[in-house]
Amino acid sequence: MSDATPDELMIAAAAAELAGVRTVFVGIGLPNAAANLARQSVAPDLELIYESGVVGARPTRLPDSIGDPALVSGSAATMSMRDLFGGFLQGGRIEVGMLGAAQIDRWGNLNTTVIGSYDHPGVRLPGSGGACEIALNAGRVIIVMNQSMRSFVERVDFVTSPGHRRPDGSGGRPLWAGAGPTAVVTQLGVYHFGLDGEMELAGLHPGADGETVDAGTAWAMRRAATVTRLPEPSTATLAAIRWMLA
Repeated sequence: MSDATPDELMIAAAAAELAGVRTVFVGIGLPNAAANLARQSVAPDLELIYESGVVGARPTRLPDSIGDPALVSGSAATMSMRDLFGGFLQGGRIEVGMLGAAQIDRWGNLNTTVIGSYDHPGVRLPGSGGACEIALNAGRVIIVMNQSMRSFVERVDFVTSPGHRRPDGSGGRPLWAGAGPTAVVTQLGVYHFGLDGEMELAGLHPGADGETVDAGTAWAMRRAATVTRLPEPSTATLAAIRWMLA
């Protein structure tokens, strides 16, 4: 039994996906913790870029929102959102975008808009913010989210951020767009995408197995050629995560 909580497993695994990365567009929540952990470990040169217009942030604590003053102190630059999205993101200067979602399908389409119909939703979610732009323009996308039959769905209720194909499996990404989703990190494991754009299980967290993955997926999850057993977070990694979240 792992000593790590599900959130700690997700943060550690998402940070590992950032090894060697130089620029990441990061939001708040678990992706934020993962990016800050990566900067302390596997990606010391990582530049944290936030939607509010902060580039090269060096927060001394996890920010509560993208408008948190902790992001500005010691940062490399601040600028307007127009300059950030137009010059950096659309200019192809962001290697990785880290996103969360309420729903995802096998093609990596993300829903952060509504649960149910758009006109009469059961739940109205925060919406896109900059997520759609990030999903399209970042070099690649890493998604961090909880996995269940309600979140890993056969078809998302609304496509807020496009993945590799339309929800019906047709089409593909625009030629000008980035590579799209390359990894999904959940409390059960890590998923990558095949050449045809379909998600496949690539790694399992301690305590998870194929049965628990299938029980948390509304479609028949494909397996990668090799499914690895993900390592337990080290004592030092857990200490760093717990310090950040305290």
